[in-house]
Amino acid sequence: MIDILMPRLSDTMTEGAIAVWRKKPGDPVAPGDVLLEIETDKALMEQEAYDAGTLVEILVPEGENVAIGTPIARLDDGKEPAPLASSERADLPAPAAPRAPEPDATPPAPPHGRATPLVRRLAKEQGIDLSSLTGSGPGGRIVRADLDAAAEAPASPVPSGEGAESPADITRIPFDGIRRAIATRLSDSAATIPVFHATAAADVTDLLALRTQLNAVGDTRISVNDLVVKAVALALRDHPGINAAYSPDDGGQTVIHHGIHVGVAVAAPSGLVVPVVRDADRSSISTIARRTRELADRAAARTLTVDEMNGGTFTVSNLGMFGVEHFTAIINPPQGAILAVGGITDELALVDEGVVARRRLRVTLTCDHRIIDGAAAGRFLAGLTAVLEAPLRVLT
Repeated sequence: MIDILMPRLSDTMTEGAIAVWRKKPGDPVAPGDVLLEIETDKALMEQEAYDAGTLVEILVPEGENVAIGTPIARLDDGKEPAPLASSERADLPAPAAPRAPEPDATPPAPPHGRATPLVRRLAKEQGIDLSSLTGSGPGGRIVRADLDAAAEAPASPVPSGEGAESPADITRIPFDGIRRAIATRLSDSAATIPVFHATAAADVTDLLALRTQLNAVGDTRISVNDLVVKAVALALRDHPGINAAYSPDDGGQTVIHHGIHVGVAVAAPSGLVVPVVRDADRSSISTIARRTRELADRAAARTLTVDEMNGGTFTVSNLGMFGVEHFTAIINPPQGAILAVGGITDELALVDEGVVARRRLRVTLTCDHRIIDGAAAGRFLAGLTAVLEAPLRVLT
C-alpha cells in the first residue's frame, strides 16, 4: 500500500489545493497516468502517478488545501492486503459501546483536533469557531469545504442601526490557491523587507519613433514594455548590484546573479503572475516580444510551467497601458528590486532655448534597502534613462 503525498511542485510552494481528481477509488492506475490537478502558488498543474496499482481511497477532497507531504490518497500496489476504505469501514458492525469514563478520565480532544493546522489557521483568520462545525471529512475531520459553507451561511441577525450591512449587500469571493499565495507572499514582502523608492523620468520621444519603425518593417509587433524590458536588462548588466537578492545566511549576504532573467508581471484571470524572460540582456528585442506574448497567453490559460515561473532576478511591472502615470510596486521576493513603469505623457521641454513637446516616461524603482543603497539605485536609474533616451542601444 502506498500513501500518495502532496508533492512540492515549486521552490516556493508550501501547500497545494486539490483542484480536480482525475481518478476515483477503484480505478486502475499506471505510471504516467494523470491522477489529479493541483493548484499551487504558481499555477494549475497536473500530477502523474509514479506507481501502478488501484486507487483505494481519496483522503483529501477537491477544494481542500493541504501542506506538502500530507497524504492525499492511497494506492494499492498489490504488495500487501488492502485496508478497507472509509466507506467500507463504515459498514462494519459497530464496536461494543465503551465503558462510561471515570470521573477523572481524560476529557475528549477539543474540536480543533479534528482539523489540519491550515484549516485551523483559516478558521482563525475568518473568525469561525471550529467547535460550532460538523466535519464532513474522513473520520469527521473538518475540511476546507466546511469552512467555506460556514462562511457562506447567513449571518446571525444583528441589531439594526446605522452602518449595519446585511449579507445581501456584499459578495464574498473565496481565494483560490494562486490568489492566496499572492496575498501571503506580498504581505510577507511588505512586512519583512525594508524598502525605499526612487523615481526617474526619461524622454522616450526617440524610443517611440524607433518602435514605429520596427513595427513597420518587422513581423513581430514590439510594445513599449518590450523595449523597457530590454533596456532594463542592459542597465542591469551595467549595474549588477541591482540584479541581486538578500540572503540571511552567515548574518546576511548580498547574492549577485550572473544571469539576467527579467520577470514580467502579468495580470492573468487567476491573479498576478510573473513569468520570466531568461537572459533578457542577450535576447533580441523581437525575441523578447515573442516570448512575452507566449508567456502572457500561457498565463491566461494557466498552463505556465514551474520553469517558466521560477528563477527571475528582477521584475518589471507596467500599468502604463491603463493610464497610470506613476506608482510603486512591492518587491517579489527573493529578488532585491522591482521597477514600476507608468504611462507616457506629453510634456513641454526647453530645447535649444525653444519650447517643444516631448514624450516622457516615469519609472519607480523599489529596492530592498538591506542590499541596495540610494546611490546605487540612482546610478541604475540614470543608466536606464540613458538607454531609453538612446534607443538604438536596445537593438544591441
